[in-house]
Amino acid sequence: MSNSGFNISLATGLALDVQVPPPVRQHASNPTRQQELNLKLATLQKDYAEMHAALFDAMQVYRRLCAPRLVRYGDFEITSEIFPVRYLPGDFFTVEEVGGRLILALGDICGHGLAAGMWTTHLVGLVGAHTAMSPEPEEIVTGVNRDLCRRSPVSPLASLFLARLDPATGNLDYCSAGHPPALLLRADGQLEPLSEGGPLVGVVPGAAFDRGIVELRAGDLLLAYTDGILESLNNADQEFGYERLAAELRRARTGSTDAVLFSVLGAVQDFAAMHSQRDDMSLVVIGRCR
Repeated sequence: MSNSGFNISLATGLALDVQVPPPVRQHASNPTRQQELNLKLATLQKDYAEMHAALFDAMQVYRRLCAPRLVRYGDFEITSEIFPVRYLPGDFFTVEEVGGRLILALGDICGHGLAAGMWTTHLVGLVGAHTAMSPEPEEIVTGVNRDLCRRSPVSPLASLFLARLDPATGNLDYCSAGHPPALLLRADGQLEPLSEGGPLVGVVPGAAFDRGIVELRAGDLLLAYTDGILESLNNADQEFGYERLAAELRRARTGSTDAVLFSVLGAVQDFAAMHSQRDDMSLVVIGRCR
């Protein structure tokens, strides 16, 4: 498994949307007042710098929690990118090896910005804790849901796509908790949505979650994503939507996982044009070598 590299987009998403006050105008007739204003300006600039440094430190913690941008394991290659709308993302993607199999979790905490980003560490920790107790996807999700509900109404709602991949056989067991269905594009062009699971986590303490089972064969591609992709708007307030996503996945299918990811991203960005991003966007592409 590769441990090098991080999601480049996260660094660019850290830029602060703050306005530094303009230089203080000279007040020759009142030097004391001018000194007071200059002191206030210096204090504001110091506060901005400290806030930027604090957010940068928080982003480093976030990066360590998430999977490297590229993971190779056996015949499989896993590429991911997370594009925050502001500051810390409420989306996350983790990969953990357990007993020769990979546990993959793509989560989307409702909302965005600092409020959602602050819950990321907690939810990633819950996924890790329940993975240590059971490798079964539906049991992991059930445990995460139960623990989140215990903190209600403080804790947020979240969607979660959790899968267990056996690189030796290509078997993938998954559970989709209120998450947009991942798309499995077969080598022969057939498209299968992966929608087995249950509701959002953090809603119903006793919710039941089902397991889906598929096999990833040579030449297959699996695309997982968050709803920020589907809900990306163009200048006519139309959403990118499921059909456009499926069509772009088919067009890009012959490339590497990296090429597929950026082809899909490019299609979303071209569609949105100058329309501002409303929500965090995440993409994960899993491919098996032919």
